[in-house]
Amino acid sequence: MQKGLIKVTTGYERFVHWMLAISCLLLCFTGMGMMYKELNFFGAIFGGLKGLKVVHNYTAIAFGVALVLAIQMWWKEAGVFVFPEDWEWFKTAGGYLWHVDKVAETGKYNPGQKMFFLTVAFFGMVMIGSGFFMLYPQYISANLLDWMYPLHALGFLVIFAFFFVHLYLGTIGNPGTVQAMFTGWVTRAWLKKQHPGWLREMEHEGTLTVSNGK
Repeated sequence: MQKGLIKVTTGYERFVHWMLAISCLLLCFTGMGMMYKELNFFGAIFGGLKGLKVVHNYTAIAFGVALVLAIQMWWKEAGVFVFPEDWEWFKTAGGYLWHVDKVAETGKYNPGQKMFFLTVAFFGMVMIGSGFFMLYPQYISANLLDWMYPLHALGFLVIFAFFFVHLYLGTIGNPGTVQAMFTGWVTRAWLKKQHPGWLREMEHEGTLTVSNGK
C-alpha cells in the first residue's frame, strides 16, 4: 500500500455500502424486466418471469436490511444539515456546476452527499413499504393499494436517476473518490480538497489513521 494514505471508511461501512448498491441495482434490473414488456427477456437469465419475480422479492429483503443498517450507521453524520455552514456550500453548489475559487468547507459529508443519502433513505423506505403491500394486498384497502403502484414506480425513477449522479460524482466527477469505497484509503491531497474540515477534525481528535507504506 502507498505510504501516507488516510483511512476514511471501515470494512463494515464498505460492506453496507456495497450490499445496498448491488441489491438496489439488481432490484432495478429485475423490476424493469417485470414492468416493461419490451424487457421481459431479462427473465431468461432467471428461468422466466416467475424466476425474475422470486429474485426481485428476495433481493428486496437484502435491500431492506442494508437500508436499515445504512440509516442506522450514517444518519447522525449524513442525515442532518448544519446551518449556516451547509448553506454556504449550497450557494456555490460545491463547485460541481461552475468554477469557484473556494468551496465552503464541510465535515465528513457535504450537503450534496447528505441530499443523496436522505433521498435514498426516504424513497428506499417508500419502495419497501409500497412493495410489501403490492406483495401482500390483503393488508391494505383497495383504494390505498392503487397508490402503491405509482409510488413504487416513482421511487424507482428517483433512486435510479440519483444512482447515476452518484456514480458520476464518485468517479469521473471527483477522481480519487471511489477509492474510499473500494479500499477505504484516500490521499491526503484528496481529503484536504474535498473534506478539509473533516481532516482537521480527525487531526485534532487524534483519530487520523495513516498508512506506513507496508
